[in-house]
Amino acid sequence: MHSVGICGSDVHYWQHGRIGDYVLTKPMVLGHEAAGRVVKVGSAVKQLKVGDRVAIEPGVPREMDEFFKNGRYNLSPTIFFCATPPDDGNLCQYYKHSASFCYKLPDNVTFEEGALIEPLSVGIHACRRAGVTLGTTVLICGAGPIGLVCLLVAKAMGASQVVITDLFPERLKMAKELGADFQLTVKRGDAPQQLAKSVADKLGAQPHVTIECSGVESSIQTAIYATRAGGVVTLVGLGSEMATIPLIDAALREVDIRGVFRYCNTWPMAIAMLASGKVDVKPLVTHRFPLEQAVQAFETTRQGLGIKVMLKCDQHDQKP
Repeated sequence: MHSVGICGSDVHYWQHGRIGDYVLTKPMVLGHEAAGRVVKVGSAVKQLKVGDRVAIEPGVPREMDEFFKNGRYNLSPTIFFCATPPDDGNLCQYYKHSASFCYKLPDNVTFEEGALIEPLSVGIHACRRAGVTLGTTVLICGAGPIGLVCLLVAKAMGASQVVITDLFPERLKMAKELGADFQLTVKRGDAPQQLAKSVADKLGAQPHVTIECSGVESSIQTAIYATRAGGVVTLVGLGSEMATIPLIDAALREVDIRGVFRYCNTWPMAIAMLASGKVDVKPLVTHRFPLEQAVQAFETTRQGLGIKVMLKCDQHDQKP
């Protein structure tokens, strides 16, 4: 392994030992945002060789069930997924993975960019589910790492205008640098309907699509109120299991609410986006630590001191 990013879910398992129904019953290796160099291949592997630089898709179907057959393998209840109990992740020096879910990196794509394909894939899947295309206007709720990759992907897919919200001005500053057309600072306790009006004032009209990345109940309410009639709200952020939302408002205005669970069939598109320069994820990496300083790296993420913290697993190559 070369570069592994730390995700909020990694920190949550580290701190709480569970996420929803996924409960740790024994020690587990964390990490699922990863890229590395091939050091050994099985006898049946034809598409990869020793020395190849690869990005790793962490979800591997265990069986050819109905979800696999219709191309939505991310929904398979038996899927293997790195760092989701009981499956170990890849935050380590050496790791074994299915060759079919290891993707060769072009020479102009770094290991760190390869590791960032995982969160970038969340953005791709979210924008696909939302139907973002040329001319779409988009609201993104939350300017954390996932909100920022959704911004990058939406712009690359042709969104004409993107407004993004967050509690923290420094996050919105980064969003502006990455291409957000409008930034809206929100405060705890702000009325969702008033925030929805502020979004419309920024854009000149309600957005076609809202991508909700915080998981906060009030933000989901804002997302529904803000989206124009006939539009789409995609729920990317994971919060409480139960949420009070204006469902009747959505129904009366035919606002579709769509879930987003991980991703599927995204690595080839993500690699093409990076290799062509259509998307630049490099500014997202704000901190780097050697593997031996993993605890410090996790603390940095837990305290929200950076955007994306990257762990370097190869003692002989600490470059991006």
